[in-house]
Amino acid sequence: MPYVDPEIIAEVKRVDLLTYLQEREPDELVRISPGVYCTKEHDSLKISNGKWFWWSRGLGGRSALDFLVKVRDMAFLDAVEHLRADRPAVARASPPAHAAPPASAPRPAFRLPRRCADDDAMRYLESRGISRSLLKGLVDAGDVYGTMRGGVACAVFVGRDRTGVPRYAALRSCEGGFKGEAPRSDKRFAFSLQSVRNNGVLHVFESAIDALSYATILEHEGKQTASLGMLSLGGVSVPHARNGAPKLPLALAQHLDDRPYIASLALHLDNDEAGRRAAREIARAAASRGVAASMEPPPEGKDVNEFLLARRSRGRAPDRGR
Repeated sequence: MPYVDPEIIAEVKRVDLLTYLQEREPDELVRISPGVYCTKEHDSLKISNGKWFWWSRGLGGRSALDFLVKVRDMAFLDAVEHLRADRPAVARASPPAHAAPPASAPRPAFRLPRRCADDDAMRYLESRGISRSLLKGLVDAGDVYGTMRGGVACAVFVGRDRTGVPRYAALRSCEGGFKGEAPRSDKRFAFSLQSVRNNGVLHVFESAIDALSYATILEHEGKQTASLGMLSLGGVSVPHARNGAPKLPLALAQHLDDRPYIASLALHLDNDEAGRRAAREIARAAASRGVAASMEPPPEGKDVNEFLLARRSRGRAPDRGR
């Protein structure tokens, strides 16, 4: 195992599970009572008083690192790097002076999860109302596909840099509530749908499924999507400067840096307090860069996907009596 500076391990161990989930996977948290939470994926995993315990498995710990290793089955080094993903690459400090210096080893490159369950992923996403024709194009391009994680099929949403190189992968289990990212994913390059023709507007969503839901709604309405750019933030966490001012999420900041022609944002974040607060803060941060932003939450339901499913349900209502 490569030598890792104990200070780095101590640093990531200070990240408690509740803080990690609030910042990186807020949709995974379920509040049970004041100060007590469980996760959508494991309702018997309770979080309180800076600790967590998975009652059905008899496992527990304090840190997010413990959780990633014991519950998510991540390799130790992968978990360390994942927790430091928004910082420079994990430093490999020199080992003690009496040890032979190791050969120089660069940080392991990001690798996409193995592709092996496209049919499962397609069925799952179609069950969420996503258009088959839209999915077919994305699957053919390798931007959406299936994989297996712990014996459960997952949909994978690939994020690429401006040159088209995969740098990020979001995972969503086809059964249960797991949502996560592939190890060493670079959050700056989250899943997006690129426009063929530019109209200067970027549509912003919390998740890849919401972005695909919006594209499906437009398709149902017979509207063209070729001029629309869409970006998933991979969550709703908004970073802040030391003075408390909101900053753009990493994915959005990178997207605007790479595409200076974007003049305005349409924020289709969740229709709840967390989503509305994040939208306000993103709008403030965007304004400091001279980019306008409009708040466009779904007209009904918690998120864009719920709105899509509600529309689809109403459309089928007349057939129920047959």
